Amino acid sequence: MHNADRITAALLLAFSAVFSAAALKYYTWWGDSGPGSAFLPFWLGLVMGALALGLLYRTPAESAQWMPSREGARRVLVVLGVTVAFVTLMQVIGIVVGIALFLAILMRYFERQPWWLTIVISLSAAGMNWLVFEHWLRVPLPMGIFWTS
Repeated sequence: MHNADRITAALLLAFSAVFSAAALKYYTWWGDSGPGSAFLPFWLGLVMGALALGLLYRTPAESAQWMPSREGARRVLVVLGVTVAFVTLMQVIGIVVGIALFLAILMRYFERQPWWLTIVISLSAAGMNWLVFEHWLRVPLPMGIFWTS
């Protein structure tokens, strides 16, 4: 298991270095109005590199298993299924409704949160996404059949 971690960490470290370097080579770091298109990819590459270094130099757990348990595999498949459904239905139901449903399903399924908290957090997150992207940044989001902007 430790060798698989080291190989993965080395590949991630190499990829992150290429990712950050390519961001600086092909995009502008700073523009007239502030950060350019290279700013975020560069920093994401650095963070990914730091995480890869952490994986490379961590001490392995005594009984770490490579494959998840049956419960862990089921949880991964549920997240994957909900994510695929979200992406597939985004054009139909819209991103705001999709985010609210995505969070509500995961909060109720995994965390068993009370309905009132699930509704408050799901609607708040969806509303903040709309406020930031659609309203403030004027990024056109898929609104679906429930809402027209």
